[in-house]
Amino acid sequence: MMIKQELIKMASEFIETSEDNYIKKENAISDITVGMKIFEAPILAFGDAEDEYFTRLKDPVAIGSHFKLPKEWLPQGKTVISYFLPFTETVKRGNSLEVIWPSQEWLHGRYEGQMLLNKLSLYLQRELINAGYQSIAPSQDEGFWSKRKPVEGLINEDYYEPNLLSFTSNWSERHVAFVCGLGTFGLSKGLITKKGLAGRFGSIVTELQLTPNAREYEDIYEYCSECGVCITQCPVNAISFENGKNHHICCEFVDETKIKYKPRYGCGKCQVSVPCESCIPI
Repeated sequence: MMIKQELIKMASEFIETSEDNYIKKENAISDITVGMKIFEAPILAFGDAEDEYFTRLKDPVAIGSHFKLPKEWLPQGKTVISYFLPFTETVKRGNSLEVIWPSQEWLHGRYEGQMLLNKLSLYLQRELINAGYQSIAPSQDEGFWSKRKPVEGLINEDYYEPNLLSFTSNWSERHVAFVCGLGTFGLSKGLITKKGLAGRFGSIVTELQLTPNAREYEDIYEYCSECGVCITQCPVNAISFENGKNHHICCEFVDETKIKYKPRYGCGKCQVSVPCESCIPI
C-alpha cells in the first residue's frame, strides 16, 4: 500500500525532474527568463474525506451549497491530498521589483506554472489508480466549474450580493488546503502555509486510506499577522482592513493583464514583499 512518504517523494521528484519546471527558450518572454525554475519542492497534507470541515464549506458564509464534498466527487473517497507548490525566489523577487504590472518571471509562474501543476495532479491521480485506488483531481475533472461559469439555482441569492455571485466555484483549492491542514487565510485571501503563500495549490480525492494531518490551528486567519502590507502592495487598492479583498477590483485588473500579456496573465503583488511571502509570519 502507498504511504504518505512515498506520495510526497513522488510529487517532489516529479516537480524537481520535470523539464516543464524550467522555462524553455521557445516559450520565454525574453532572454532573462530562459532556464528559470518555477517551483520549489511541494508540501503535502492529508485530510479525511468525511471531515466535518468540508461540510462547513457548504455554508453560505464559506462557499455555499454548490461546493461539492469529496464524496460527491468520489463516493468511495477516503482521503483528500492537498499540495502547495512554492514559487522559487527568482519568481518572487522578479515580481517584487515591478511596482504595478506583473513581472515576466511571475507571468511564467502563473501560466506555465499552472500547466505544470495540472500535470502533477493528473500524474498523481494516474499513479494512485495504477496502484489500485480510484482517484480524482476535482479541478481537472469535467464536472468542475469556476467563478466565471453560470451557476443559476446553485447559490443562495438572498445571502450573496448580486455583484459577487459570479466569484465562486464548486471546489476551492485554498479552502481544501485549509481543511487538510496546510495553512490559514490572510487578509488578501491567499492561504498562508509554512512555505508562505506565493505559489499554487492542487488536490486529489482518493479511496486510499491515509491518516489525516492534524490541523495546527483553529481560526481561519490564525497565521495572518494583520500587518496590512498586502494592502499597500496592491496596485489597484483592492484590499482593505475593513473588507479584505474586493474580488471585482482585483479581477478587473487581472483582466487587463490578460489583454496586455496574452496568453499569460496575473498580478500576485499581494503575495510578494510581504511577511507571509515565504513563511508563517511571526
